[in-house]
Amino acid sequence: MYQVPIRPGESWLRARVRRHVLELLRLALPVIVARAGLLFMALVDTIFVGRYGSDDLAHLSIANAAIGLMMATGTGLVLGTLVMTANALGRNRPEECGAVWHRSLIYGGAFSLVMAVACHFMEPVLILTGQTPELSKAGAEIAVILGWGVPAAAVYTVTAFFLEGLKRPLPGMVAMIAANVLNALVNWLLVFGNLGFPALGADGAAWASTASRIFLALCLVGYVWIMPGHAGFGVRHWQGWRWREWAQQRRLGYGGGASIFLEAGAFTALTFFAGLLGTLPLAAYSIGLNLISLIFMVALGLGAATAVRVGVAHGRRDLKDMVLAGWVGLGVNSVAMALFGAVLWFGARPIAEAYTNDPALIPLLVPVILVATFILVVDGGQVVVANALRGRGDVLTPTLLHTVSYIVVMTPLGWLLGVHLGRGAHGLFEAILIASVVSVSLLASRFHLLARRDARAVAAAG
Repeated sequence: MYQVPIRPGESWLRARVRRHVLELLRLALPVIVARAGLLFMALVDTIFVGRYGSDDLAHLSIANAAIGLMMATGTGLVLGTLVMTANALGRNRPEECGAVWHRSLIYGGAFSLVMAVACHFMEPVLILTGQTPELSKAGAEIAVILGWGVPAAAVYTVTAFFLEGLKRPLPGMVAMIAANVLNALVNWLLVFGNLGFPALGADGAAWASTASRIFLALCLVGYVWIMPGHAGFGVRHWQGWRWREWAQQRRLGYGGGASIFLEAGAFTALTFFAGLLGTLPLAAYSIGLNLISLIFMVALGLGAATAVRVGVAHGRRDLKDMVLAGWVGLGVNSVAMALFGAVLWFGARPIAEAYTNDPALIPLLVPVILVATFILVVDGGQVVVANALRGRGDVLTPTLLHTVSYIVVMTPLGWLLGVHLGRGAHGLFEAILIASVVSVSLLASRFHLLARRDARAVAAAG
């Protein structure tokens, strides 16, 4: 068991909590910046295109709904990269880490190539969801542009997870900051047509996102290839790819991919519902979702750091520390999300006016932001607990609980509140809030039950 230095007059529990909080923040802050950077790109795209025109914003939103589902699913499929890398470190087997990276590159790359091809057949899919022919055609054209960046996004995600599992998240943060500068520059050039470039509107924002994702992939792979200690991690040494040797890594990916697919798919369904309500409700829903998604990256960063902390403790079989790491992650996240929620509550109208200057859109957007203040705490909490469960090797149950929360609860509620009862984008956000309360309650109960079971097992063995 890992021994935590105890200060004079400090209890054993307080010393452990202190260490977990400090390590969590140390790991999470660069991850948060990197995760938030992905959404900040979308935020910049949304602001540029929103000021170019509401119709273009609707076109970009419907394309991003489909592409986002693909990329989110791919992210879940390679989630095992982070957990298995952390487990290898916990077992003091750093030479196995490179093999984890290699396998995920092949696995995630193959999936992303299939998705990139699928982007060329998006128009009939959008029409099947009930979108208008004009919206479907424009959204499909943007999806083709975004599709060119999907494989690069997969390579970046795998490599970022690998570095986070090695407790080296800083390079991902630096690369993300540089990519955001590039994204803003290309948006400025191509959305409005500055410095002699054509004014492409939403298409220009799509090209900016694609260029930034390719830049990110090249930067992180280049860093891993030459990073200090690369030989000890087996980065350049191919260790074989026997199918049975990475069964647990695949199972974590299947569970993570299915879970994120279900959750992201449910949110995509809500975007389609918003599209049925008209251009302005779709724009209000998309801006509100972009806003909470940006803050949600803080929860994702804390969740990834929690998974590493839980995964390392699990690797060295320190059950008490593993459980404590999970609850500390949830507590830190709850405090952070409550603070962000307070900012949204008191600044709802100025935030809405920063996104758009459309006088018809602002009154629809302000109520959405107010509901979002409550969503942050519970939605962020559920992703942290889900990552804690996966860090300890629990694969299937988080997926099943996400199915209940977001498919069984949120999707029909979204239709009922947003479309059938006519509450619009505000009703769609109410459905998200209810589903997130269900999700965090179920996942936290699962984590608690497993902790009690582990405690009984240790007591019986001792």
